[in-house]
Amino acid sequence: MRRAFILILLFALPISCMAADPPRSSLRYKRDLIRIAHTTWGLDAPVSVFAAQIHQESAWNPLAVSPVGAQGLAQFMPSTSSWISGLYDGLRSNDPRNPAWSMQALITYDIWLWNRIQAADDCSRMAMALSGYNGGLGWVYKDQALAKAGGADRGRWFDQVERFNAGRSIAAFKENRGYPRNILGKWQPLYATWGGGITC
Repeated sequence: MRRAFILILLFALPISCMAADPPRSSLRYKRDLIRIAHTTWGLDAPVSVFAAQIHQESAWNPLAVSPVGAQGLAQFMPSTSSWISGLYDGLRSNDPRNPAWSMQALITYDIWLWNRIQAADDCSRMAMALSGYNGGLGWVYKDQALAKAGGADRGRWFDQVERFNAGRSIAAFKENRGYPRNILGKWQPLYATWGGGITC
């Protein structure tokens, strides 16, 4: 009888009360990610977002290689890896399978995107930066323009710009729209204790 009561009580709790812990594989990178985030972004770095992004990209596998050739924790394509390593001295080694390089590159690219996006609030700005990370900043600009032309708020992502597709394939559009939602809504809460975050 007591066991049945406990099970009923567990099922009655909101899902947020039963949040899972980060995967064990992430813990070996926690300290380095926090250090790199604070050094690169600043003390207000949204560390939980970066951790969630790595979770989404590679599930914390530094040797991950996608079917299209993206590599490492941050899943950089060779062209993106080469581009970013040419822009920043700290990334010159161009070594996406090196976890420290990969985390540094992910955060550096996120800052690069963040600084080029105008949005109504930090939630929308980060969602657009994540969309840009996944599919390219040019698409974000095109989607914003199409949203504005369609009467939506070009400065808000969720239920506004995210509804508009400026020409991606159906599969690419679906993946791109799921990317910010998964990171900010699904995975970020797993890493809330790592520091910083974006509230949506």
